[in-house]
Amino acid sequence: MENLPSKTPSEDRHRDRCYGCFRPKEACFCSKIPSIDNRTDILILQHVRERFHPFNTARIVRRALNHSRLIVEQTERLLRMSLPIGPRAGVLYPGPEARILSEVPASERPDQLVIVDGTWHHAKTLIRDVPALHNLPRFGIAPAAPGRYRIRREPTATSLSTLEATVEALRELEPETEGLDELLGAFDAMIEGQLAHPRSQFIPRSDRRRNRTSCGVPRVLVQQLEHVVVAYGESPYGGPGTKPTGSAPVYWVAERLGTGEAFARTIQPEIALNDKFLGHLELSVQDFSGALSLEEFRREWADFLNPTDTVAVYSQGTARLLAGAGADHAKCLVLKSVPLRFCGTLEDVLAKEGLTSPSPRHPGRAGKRLANAIALARHLSKLGAARRPDDAGDGRP
Repeated sequence: MENLPSKTPSEDRHRDRCYGCFRPKEACFCSKIPSIDNRTDILILQHVRERFHPFNTARIVRRALNHSRLIVEQTERLLRMSLPIGPRAGVLYPGPEARILSEVPASERPDQLVIVDGTWHHAKTLIRDVPALHNLPRFGIAPAAPGRYRIRREPTATSLSTLEATVEALRELEPETEGLDELLGAFDAMIEGQLAHPRSQFIPRSDRRRNRTSCGVPRVLVQQLEHVVVAYGESPYGGPGTKPTGSAPVYWVAERLGTGEAFARTIQPEIALNDKFLGHLELSVQDFSGALSLEEFRREWADFLNPTDTVAVYSQGTARLLAGAGADHAKCLVLKSVPLRFCGTLEDVLAKEGLTSPSPRHPGRAGKRLANAIALARHLSKLGAARRPDDAGDGRP
């Protein structure tokens, strides 16, 4: 029989995982999660990008509560789904119109609580875009103490994780229910376990280095090029005597390299675009006749992107346009930051590298620059693939 090489400790840690709490088995805390016979039905709508986060507390809630459901879907699909929302449902979401549960008479309290799970930005997106949530009464809680979620950053000191918020709500709605303290105890065990085992002990140094190849090319360009969306945006006109501002784009174009899917939208500018500036953009007034509002642009851009996508832009300035529009993506790659010999404008880099851009698929200067950025991304992919065999410490063929 052939002797197979034994696994390294790092490989064992990487593969030996509990799929109940989604933690490494040596850090599993499933035995501490109680079974709770709650009366109020809990429906958790989870943003798809939160699904595989290692400290996802919605998974713990679903595992603990006997009357609970967890739905994870793309926002676009949630719009078309018939969600299991009952006649006396309410949504747990803070805001000026939310009624504090402790102040609501028993006869007006909900039989079902809908809870949105994700970052605050993702939660706002679900509340805004899912019609089934629009007419539900909103309820809030008044936590007596700051949140205990010390391993994830929260927007304020009083912000709570999904698990903490659910426990606080159930304590108000059904204080007689047993097991809620034990559920918080499991939550604390997860946090204490992580703090006792820094990330460096769970993820080997060689894994952390794998974000880039030995020649400095990001691995996503070499191994996952089909999930790269190259994008370019035009800054708005800043007014007479001023430079264009970086608040939000007025024209945004993108292409997914794996499928060739294209995205091109004009966005309503805050200041009317004069003929000179339109000439600079190589666009016309007609191109802006169907321009989207900023909110519409955010929604359509979010719908275009997949959770596995990485948005690649040439410069940090383009990335700031997305941030200014409130549409930045979790994974963003700045091509200009690749530590090779790139300097100057995108056109300068292509000329120095002897690269030819594909024919632009979109009108205007942005269409040409997007084609240039695509050419650079593909060039970097080839450079990284050519040098990958020299990638010391990878441990893979």
